[in-house]
Amino acid sequence: MSFVIRLQWFFKWRWSRYALAISLMTCVSLLSTIPPKMIGNTIDHIKNGDLTASNLSQTVMLLIGLSLLLYGMAYVWITTLFGNSALIEKVLRGRLLAHLTKMTPAFFQRNTTGQLMALATNDVLAIGQTAGYGVMTLVNTLVGASVVIIMMISFISFKLMLAALIPLPFLAIVINKLGKKVRTRFLAAQASFGKMNDHALESISGIRVIRSYVQEDHDLTAFDKVTSDVMNKNKHVSLLNALFQPLTSLIVGISYSIGIGYGSYLVFHDQITLGQLISFNIYLGMLIWPMIAFGEFINVLQRGNASADRLETALAQKADIPDAEAPIAMDIPESIDVKQLTFTYPTANHPSLNSVSFQLERGQTLGVVGKTGSGKSTLLKQLLRQYPIEPEKLFIAGVPVEQIALDQMKRWVAYVPQEHLLLSKSIRDNIALGKPDASPEEIARAVEMASFTQDIAQMPEGLSTVVGENGVMLSGGQKQRLAIARALLIDSEILLLDDALSAVDARTESRILHHIRLERAGKTTLITTHRLSAVSHANWILVLDEGRIIEEGTHEELMHFDGWYKEQWERQQMEASLEE
Repeated sequence: MSFVIRLQWFFKWRWSRYALAISLMTCVSLLSTIPPKMIGNTIDHIKNGDLTASNLSQTVMLLIGLSLLLYGMAYVWITTLFGNSALIEKVLRGRLLAHLTKMTPAFFQRNTTGQLMALATNDVLAIGQTAGYGVMTLVNTLVGASVVIIMMISFISFKLMLAALIPLPFLAIVINKLGKKVRTRFLAAQASFGKMNDHALESISGIRVIRSYVQEDHDLTAFDKVTSDVMNKNKHVSLLNALFQPLTSLIVGISYSIGIGYGSYLVFHDQITLGQLISFNIYLGMLIWPMIAFGEFINVLQRGNASADRLETALAQKADIPDAEAPIAMDIPESIDVKQLTFTYPTANHPSLNSVSFQLERGQTLGVVGKTGSGKSTLLKQLLRQYPIEPEKLFIAGVPVEQIALDQMKRWVAYVPQEHLLLSKSIRDNIALGKPDASPEEIARAVEMASFTQDIAQMPEGLSTVVGENGVMLSGGQKQRLAIARALLIDSEILLLDDALSAVDARTESRILHHIRLERAGKTTLITTHRLSAVSHANWILVLDEGRIIEEGTHEELMHFDGWYKEQWERQQMEASLEE
């Protein structure tokens, strides 16, 4: 019942299709009881010696016509019912992906990639089977068994029916106990399947690192342990599943024994005819599938319930950053104001940013520098709205960022992270990710601004070259320039470059920054870097240390402070001159 409650939205939406399928299944069950009765009557006519050729021909033609009718009706309800099953799988996978796109990083810290993959594959499939195959077995159990029992009572013998069905309550008790154990073991099997997905994903994505450290055998051994755990837990599920049909067959066999033995006794005492006994045994055979279907229904329902629990738990998790209830609309982010911003990651004990303040007008460039782990990337991520922050600490054009719609913020910002995600598609598709309808001229312009034109010209298929899994065919510098071209293509109001030039040489860096200054005049840019030459042109520079601003000003002002910035600048300039 809980499964129906969880998916009542789907059953309400597709009620007409389910009504059609169930109606046809009911009609098939009713019409299927006619042939045994006709066969029993024919046998009685043969025994009595009054069977004529015309009666036999009429019976045979009716049976053939009835078979064709049943075939057509069964075809319609099967395609209708299992079409619903495929549809709910499609809808649930779409809902899950839509939900994942709205989640913040904290959600993916709580849920691993393997677990989410298991939800989208095994769990959604189990729910679809329950909505299709499960409904079929339930209707066959209730309708099929009820119709056959009524026919037994009406046309054969109530006493014979009652005696033959004595073992059935034992079947219900055993299946109920097995079903509960199946649910528990299935949940454990799904969890282990998620862990296996995680391991496989890590091994494939990190195969070059694994091979460089000669850890192939160690990784294979670890993966073998994970897969063995999956196999063993699925075996435990299969062992219970394997008990359903033998138990059903055993109880059906006992029913057959009672039916034949007690039925023969009734025939000898002229309480029923031979034809009725044969019809009864055919009806009893027709009860085998409803009995098996009952066991299958419990099995499928327990799997579906377990998977629905897992999926519902994932979908019930809300984003850490709710959208503004009454967002304030604005067209252009005229300024960015940060006032005493302190930020701590959800899983951390110490703040990554501590009382950070700065003001940036539209069209200006902010440089953020400092040691590794000083909070540079964390500061930029506040504009991406990935984590909740204290209210009225970050303002866009004088409006608190929590009062601005999340979609509006996303449209304003283009982000080039330190670790670039590239799709296993062509270079053109990767660059046009944020603007799929971009013209060839726009793409060529973005490529030129990112100083990527010559690299593409040397590739076998130019812009159509497939970069491979996460850009495996590209060097580190090429990945960075592709990501920069992707960000520049959408021409956003705010551009965030998070150490995005670390893998290119100083000359290429200079060209890219020159293009950005020219093409993005009047728009805001924030740059974090370890190479100070990348921010020497900035309107304002922040120097961070352990989340605090220890120096700030223009390049010229910072050079007069005789602090960390000047020391680092002189060291880098000396290194550059020695390299030349």
